[in-house]
Amino acid sequence: MDEKHYKKTYSTVNPNRCVFEKSINSRVCNCTKSQRFNLADREGVACTSKSSLNRCEQLKCHLHNNARFALQRLDVNELGHAQEIKIQNGGLLGLYKQLDDNESNIVEDIDAIITHAENKFNHIENFPFSKIMQVVSAYRIRPKRTRIKKD
Repeated sequence: MDEKHYKKTYSTVNPNRCVFEKSINSRVCNCTKSQRFNLADREGVACTSKSSLNRCEQLKCHLHNNARFALQRLDVNELGHAQEIKIQNGGLLGLYKQLDDNESNIVEDIDAIITHAENKFNHIENFPFSKIMQVVSAYRIRPKRTRIKKD
């Protein structure tokens, strides 16, 4: 399946694509509102709640806007896979650490931490993005696995 056909089929099969799909597929985060599926040889993630999807889109937008300095880029709309992972995983882990002073490296439920953060800070715009960006800056993606050559 060529990439254009795959993307067209993907958007037909999954109209509510999870905003944090890369984080969920990297196994650093999970969400009770997510639903995994397979298409061809790839794994996708759908959101089962339209209201949660809208909140996640707002959070991702704020994470991108605040990540300009952390990533030393003016344009954060066209990012590579590694930088997007850094923003998503670092941002969600940073938010999680601001809630309970938690040192976990896994977010069990994205929807729950956003709800908890909204209760604590009243609105997504009030989240402590300067502290969250410190975690984004420090976040290191998992290195690529090296293949062992068989003789």
